[in-house]
Amino acid sequence: MRQSSVRGDRSRRRREPDAQELGWDDGLYADAGLPPDAPGWTPADGGVPPEDGDTSADGGHRKGGRPRRGRGRKVLRWTALSLAVLIVGGAGAGYWYYEHLNANLRKAPRSLGGGGLKKPDPNAFGQSPLNILLLGSDGRNSAENIKLGGARQDADRKPLADVQMLLHVSADRSNMSVISIPRDTRVTIPQCTDPKTHQVYPQTSAAINQSLQHGGPGCTLATWQELTGVYIDHFMMVDFSGVVSMADAIGGVPVCVDNNVYSHDSKGHGSGLKLTKGTHSVKGVQALQWLRTRYGFEDNTDIGRAKAQHMYMNSMVRQLKKGTKLTDPGQLRDLAEAATKSLTVDDGLDTVKKLYDLGGDLNRVPTKRITMVTMPWQYSPDESYVMPKPGDAEATFALLRNDTALDGKDRKKKTTPDPKASTPKGELKVVVQNGTNSTVNGPVSGRAAVIQQRLAGLGYGAAGTDPALTTQADTTITYRDKGLRGDALALAKALGLPKGAVRESSSASGMRLVIGNDWRTGSAYPKTSGDDKSADKAPDSADALNGEDSKACMKVNPQYSF
Repeated sequence: MRQSSVRGDRSRRRREPDAQELGWDDGLYADAGLPPDAPGWTPADGGVPPEDGDTSADGGHRKGGRPRRGRGRKVLRWTALSLAVLIVGGAGAGYWYYEHLNANLRKAPRSLGGGGLKKPDPNAFGQSPLNILLLGSDGRNSAENIKLGGARQDADRKPLADVQMLLHVSADRSNMSVISIPRDTRVTIPQCTDPKTHQVYPQTSAAINQSLQHGGPGCTLATWQELTGVYIDHFMMVDFSGVVSMADAIGGVPVCVDNNVYSHDSKGHGSGLKLTKGTHSVKGVQALQWLRTRYGFEDNTDIGRAKAQHMYMNSMVRQLKKGTKLTDPGQLRDLAEAATKSLTVDDGLDTVKKLYDLGGDLNRVPTKRITMVTMPWQYSPDESYVMPKPGDAEATFALLRNDTALDGKDRKKKTTPDPKASTPKGELKVVVQNGTNSTVNGPVSGRAAVIQQRLAGLGYGAAGTDPALTTQADTTITYRDKGLRGDALALAKALGLPKGAVRESSSASGMRLVIGNDWRTGSAYPKTSGDDKSADKAPDSADALNGEDSKACMKVNPQYSF
């Protein structure tokens, strides 16, 4: 298995394959100079040829770590998702039109991975964060998708989820965080059951983009939940159809390069993007070129390409929020048609009205509080694939679980001194519950009883247990009455839990201690470095980009400058 998302020039230093072996990594339309003999594509197919000519189920892994498939084409599907969320609800003039658009939407079960995580309790104000998994599939299940994606021979192949981004909107809707994961990251895909065929796919370790082939987007959602510990409310998946028309409908997106760039070389590498130093408004084929460019940005890998994609997306959102684009009702209607026809959503997000309400939530977030990151990653020991970076990846996931903004601005929120405990330990009623029901590792029996006994030894004689099994990534203490905060903090301190484990919830009844998957063994909480002070922003390795950064400029690789 090899990592197509990041391995570029570094691999080429070991061995320089020829153009025939590479295929056409960043080729464009036939009229943009694409060779007529590009693998798996002919001019009669139209659209965009398959990147690198590879269509294998592992996303294009090849011996020696050479990348075969790029990711730019898939990012246009992420553009479609963003546009669908932001504007599809505003396209209709009446309920009749909503019903028409509802019929366009395809629906699928939210999760295929068994019980999965428990939805977090709302905060003290009854607010809950919103997590949406945005997926782009490379399926060629229609003539239009074949035309746009090329590779006619792949019409019957199960699609791969080659774009995967988790969009987190804070409970108070003050900020939004978007985290993407390289498509070839090796993860555990839990057991999933196809809702149509009832075929059971056993648990396996594979590239995360293969999860879509294990029954559909619900399995990808289950995989993300297992990896991140974040409960995901919804998914939205889009295919090739309508993407190019959506990109054109925006009317141009400003992008910037720090030097002249021409993404092209004699071996057929490159998207064909040619820009002079400075800011340009790109649309149509040129926008496609920008989103596909790997050779020419930074170190000629997909990590640089991901940054260019983040810049494009942030710039697009700024354009839409200005209200200067897509103001014509007919234009919006056509765009809504294209978006809904290309969308597959979970069964909890199955109407345009729900999409409209979702768009309203997202629109409340100011661009200056939008942060886009890539999951901190590292190469496997043999450099054949990518894996989450120990420490930094988990710290990023924990920020989302704790509803902490990745931009670090939540640290400025005013805090009051911690209250003292007001209830004698022996009289404090605490319900202990086992939350270790992992879909991958299975539950650890008896955890509630073990910790209840520990509490009794600490003087909490009124603590009892709840026999119901649940699933939770982190150990938490929830309470409803503000007057119990001091008691909850004292309980956390007695057990060695971080303050972040203590949470007020409008839905809590009394005080509840849920033992999560971070505490599967022993009676002493497994304290690690940093437990005393939780992270309050994304680590540097996440390469964060702020939505308001209009001065962001892509660094051009000198090899592709002119």
